[in-house]
Amino acid sequence: MSMSRPLIGVTLDSEPGAPDDGAYSRFPWYALRRNYMDAIADAGGIPVALSHRQDLAAETLERLDGLVVTGGAFDVDPALYGAATRHDSVTLKSGRTRAELALLRLAIARDLPVLGICGGQQLLAVCLGGTLIQHIPDALPGALAHEQPNPRDQPGHEVAIVPGTLLARVTGAERMAVNSAHHQAVRTPGRAVVCAFAPDGVIEAIEYPGHPFCLGVQWHPEFAISMGDGRIFSALIDASGSR
Repeated sequence: MSMSRPLIGVTLDSEPGAPDDGAYSRFPWYALRRNYMDAIADAGGIPVALSHRQDLAAETLERLDGLVVTGGAFDVDPALYGAATRHDSVTLKSGRTRAELALLRLAIARDLPVLGICGGQQLLAVCLGGTLIQHIPDALPGALAHEQPNPRDQPGHEVAIVPGTLLARVTGAERMAVNSAHHQAVRTPGRAVVCAFAPDGVIEAIEYPGHPFCLGVQWHPEFAISMGDGRIFSALIDASGSR
């Protein structure tokens, strides 16, 4: 890693604001769990929050050494991956998605290290030409409870890591216990390759071959459920610091 800490951009969630119901603000606001930022800082990076200004994506990336696309309680618009219908469970945050897609496309084109987390992994798959399962319980009736009932800072299930992949090299593991908080999943990875599966066959991680560091994980490694989670952030920082 270079002497200075690499600057890592972190995408934010957004809310429209709501009066008189105890919301944070009457006006639109951004939000992010603190542990995203802490995981990056603890791994040796400097986390900075990114706005949803799509028009600033190119200039923003010129100043960054790496990018983390976070998750949230919303979905990628099925129209972006060619689906003719939208499941009733799908909710959108179109402004956020447009901004994150702009950042992802430019970051991939510029070989900027990228980590997609949960919904960020799903958007990465779509960015690389993949498709999504819109609602796991309907598409895979025998699937695990991917919206785990226990707290998010506890494991929900294990994943099997594909040998020889970037994820296998980074974590040094064949299996990992992970948390699980999603009703959608990657159906086809497009130009990416799959690097981890849940026991029910659901895709849990993807990576983009030939890119210096482009990884997406379906779980939330910022909760540090296992040693492998911390190693994912350390690998991102190492890749970002060596640019």
